[in-house]
Amino acid sequence: MEIRERILQEALVLFFQRGIKAVSMDDVAAHLGVSKKTIYKWFANKDELVYEGMHQHITGMESTCCVALDTANNAMEAMFQIVEMVRGLMRQVHPTIFYDLQKYHPQTWQLWKEHKDSFFLKQTKDHIQRGIREKLFREDIDVEIVARLRLAEVELGFNSEIYPATQFDLQKVQIALLEHFVLGLATLKGHKLINQYKQITEEE
Repeated sequence: MEIRERILQEALVLFFQRGIKAVSMDDVAAHLGVSKKTIYKWFANKDELVYEGMHQHITGMESTCCVALDTANNAMEAMFQIVEMVRGLMRQVHPTIFYDLQKYHPQTWQLWKEHKDSFFLKQTKDHIQRGIREKLFREDIDVEIVARLRLAEVELGFNSEIYPATQFDLQKVQIALLEHFVLGLATLKGHKLINQYKQITEEE
């Protein structure tokens, strides 16, 4: 593997495990078993390393999300694929990630906001509209309003004032918010499909 690519991947592992602020360039070098000079050969400073690493990560997330939406048989199946994607991602992410980006790495925070406000918003609206066409989501939904709600929920799950990491498991918070969102969208047909996917039997 090319050294630059390896630095990016291993730095991301550390950022996700410990939080961005807690990881120094010395930590990255030690983790890789190389000199700090090697790191600086490829990246001018930590800010550039964070930006390039998160850019790569966001691009990967977008690709994974597109595959989930394109290959699913219906909007509800796509949602459950996204739930599993979120579950896997949240196992890796330190709860201070968003705070660290916003406070210490404004350029990378802007990159995340652009991803959220363009790609994520469009994909969410397209997904809701698909669910409406398939009679799995309610026709009376205001797509623009609820799509933006979903975006807000993602960041809400990382808000340490509402969900302190000492009291809440980040993965459980994000999954609970996502499942609550889906249940609010679903028609009776959609609810039955949810129960089928979750292997739940309910009395009507």
